[in-house]
Amino acid sequence: MSILCGIPLLECVYCIGCARWAWKRCLYTAGHDSETWGVATAEEFEPIPRLCRYILAVYEDDLRCPLWEPPGGYGINPDWLILKRTYDDTRRRAPPYLLYLDHDHADIVLAIRGLNLANQKDYAVLLDNKLGQRKFDGGYVHNGLLKAAGVVLDAEYDTLKKLLEDYPTYTLTFTGHSLGSGVAALLAMVVVQNRHKLGNIDRKRVRCYAIAPARCMSLNLAVRYADIINSVVLQDDFLPRTATPLEDIFKSVFCLPCLLCLRCIKDTFTSEERKIKDPRRLYAPGRLYHIVERKPFRCGRFPPVVRTAVPVDGRFEHIVLSCNATSDHAIIWIEREAKRALELMLEKDPIMEIPAKQKMQRQQTLAKEHGEEYAAALQRAVKLAVPHAVLPSQYGTFQDSEDGEGSSGESFRKRTPGRSWDELIESLFDKDESGYMVLKKSHSAV
Repeated sequence: MSILCGIPLLECVYCIGCARWAWKRCLYTAGHDSETWGVATAEEFEPIPRLCRYILAVYEDDLRCPLWEPPGGYGINPDWLILKRTYDDTRRRAPPYLLYLDHDHADIVLAIRGLNLANQKDYAVLLDNKLGQRKFDGGYVHNGLLKAAGVVLDAEYDTLKKLLEDYPTYTLTFTGHSLGSGVAALLAMVVVQNRHKLGNIDRKRVRCYAIAPARCMSLNLAVRYADIINSVVLQDDFLPRTATPLEDIFKSVFCLPCLLCLRCIKDTFTSEERKIKDPRRLYAPGRLYHIVERKPFRCGRFPPVVRTAVPVDGRFEHIVLSCNATSDHAIIWIEREAKRALELMLEKDPIMEIPAKQKMQRQQTLAKEHGEEYAAALQRAVKLAVPHAVLPSQYGTFQDSEDGEGSSGESFRKRTPGRSWDELIESLFDKDESGYMVLKKSHSAV
């Protein structure tokens, strides 16, 4: 047709689409993602710099003689370190991690390190997924990250249960960076669904902080678990914005221009409504904290501002063309800017000087505000017709989704009455020749 008309019509359409996409991307800055969000308070943001340092501590071989500690140290007492696992311990089925008993903050922390560029098994975890491959609790999750979460849970279940029994007032916190953030988020979901196996631990005692999170769960799950999962994103970080499946990115490393061209055309002709209604599309999990420290068309870094919300639409859907897109993903920079942001918050509002009674009242007010924001996000998800989005019933549990599964895992427990945790693990996982756990292919949902 182009030859008959003498005009390269297809080429013109392609160039117009690329020009429109490039124009939108050049004018779009990371600050637009969170410009309508509220400002985070020091009380809710306080754990994040500390947990970043715990994740950095996983990289050390000996915490008593650290080689890479940040200014001020890791804040870890080596005597309170319960265990520390390496790649050899996990047989490279999961990233290295540590379990720390934080008496200063009444917290049991499991911290997981990020992607090791020199370890091929980490890439295998990321690539072990296809769109819509793994169903979980009425939604979809990343298959490889769920397998890694199963490896960690199988190894540390007995230890976690004993610690929760010995310290009934302590919280249980899962945290991780990059690859580890996805493992931590899915690990928190599995524990919350089956918390009766851990001595009926209260849901409020379980929390997760995903630093520079990978897209690991569908939109309905990302909103539903926003009361326990928190994601932290530094400015232009590319990973939470990368909607293209990770396996496609790594497969296209040697043909990146082809991937960008296809991505350009797809973004141009795909509506936001269609993206939201795709039940297989994965998102960054939970409540989002966005650290903004740079402004458009200005050089240098500005005092960081932390914004937070539980958005349904606009969850970092646009890739930002920035030279800092990869550096903002580094845990070292995130820890540094999060610490700086917290210091600025404390200067404006010194919570350490507030009397204990007033501090408790503020925490209750903050919890109420978060609860209201969480409920509003669930309602908006239903209003926007997000697949499998449900509202909590008057009894505080979720209604059954279309496939008959409730978010609290009640239907799963009804199907498996009186089963021990070992039996539950055996029903979900097989052991390979080396004796390590592998998620059964026959299970389409947990």
